[in-house]
Amino acid sequence: MRLASYNVESLFERAKAMNPLDPSIGREALEQHARINSLFGEPVYTDVVKDEIKDLLTKLGLAKSDDGGKFARLRQNRGKLIERSPLEVVANGRDDWVGWVELEKEPVDELATRHTAMVIRDVDAHVLAVIEADNRLALRDFSSILLSQAGATAYEHVMLIDGNDNRGIDVGILARKGYDIEGIRSHVDDGTPVSRIFSRDCPEYTVRTPGGERIVVLVNHLKSKGFGVQSVNNARRRAQAEAVAKIYRRLRRNGQRNVAVVGDMNDTPDSSPMQPLIQDTDLRDIFEHPTFVSDGRPGTFGNGAKSSKIDYILLSPALFNKVTAGGVFRKGVWGGKNGTLFPHYDTMTKPVHQASDHAAVFADIAI
Repeated sequence: MRLASYNVESLFERAKAMNPLDPSIGREALEQHARINSLFGEPVYTDVVKDEIKDLLTKLGLAKSDDGGKFARLRQNRGKLIERSPLEVVANGRDDWVGWVELEKEPVDELATRHTAMVIRDVDAHVLAVIEADNRLALRDFSSILLSQAGATAYEHVMLIDGNDNRGIDVGILARKGYDIEGIRSHVDDGTPVSRIFSRDCPEYTVRTPGGERIVVLVNHLKSKGFGVQSVNNARRRAQAEAVAKIYRRLRRNGQRNVAVVGDMNDTPDSSPMQPLIQDTDLRDIFEHPTFVSDGRPGTFGNGAKSSKIDYILLSPALFNKVTAGGVFRKGVWGGKNGTLFPHYDTMTKPVHQASDHAAVFADIAI
């Protein structure tokens, strides 16, 4: 069985502020978007809160109209948050209105989407964890249409549970015929209503192989370093890793020997946030297996530097001992200033055409 993990960086559309070629373009807008929606949840809007809401609306380009921002728009579905000329917050708390600020979206480059399909075709995994997928229907249509156009067989099973990220970057799974998804358990609600543990989710997918073995795949996308206060991000990422480790230990205690923890963890193996998984469990990284074939670059993101080793396949001892091969597939990554660092598809003629700036990671397991 080939198990793989791949951050596709959206299939058909993504938030304009999430520019994969230059994340700095929309970083402030993402921070402002997160902050203002957090303020909207306050039960009472004090004068201080109202002033900050007005300031953030102005920075987001929403002071004059609900849809005036380059990266965001204001939704006032019921009741009223603001009046304009001059700009004033008229709602006195969360109960006075229904609405939010949402991010404007734009289509993903068509060639980039086709190259994503080519990567998935060439990796040819039986079970593929997908990170940053738009939604389940988009993932289903991508599989049935784009994979077929790329000369691959569509996946029999497509599953994705909407997570806690309202930007449309969720985690899901694709499985071939014969690899039936027999069980699903979501952790999207872990934590409290105002402080969920997972930025997206950490779903448990129980997959039955053609030989009758069962493997539980935990698909992850931990808190990013993209914006915000890094000490806060690191603390949340570590809390998420601790929660994943807790789920893993519970599965092992309940007799499940075949467990894989996969996905984009947004941190390196030697980092403090990753310690709960790397050092405090018996999970083993596919990169450590004797049969893993390295291309000389230890990272999985961008140019493959050591500091960008953020995508993982971590295996329980029973699975690790059954590994027959492993590797990193970089063909969909632009690589280097001129795109010459890695081999890539002939139609990848400029950076916007890259399938993703993440490489796919895979493990072949005799199960």
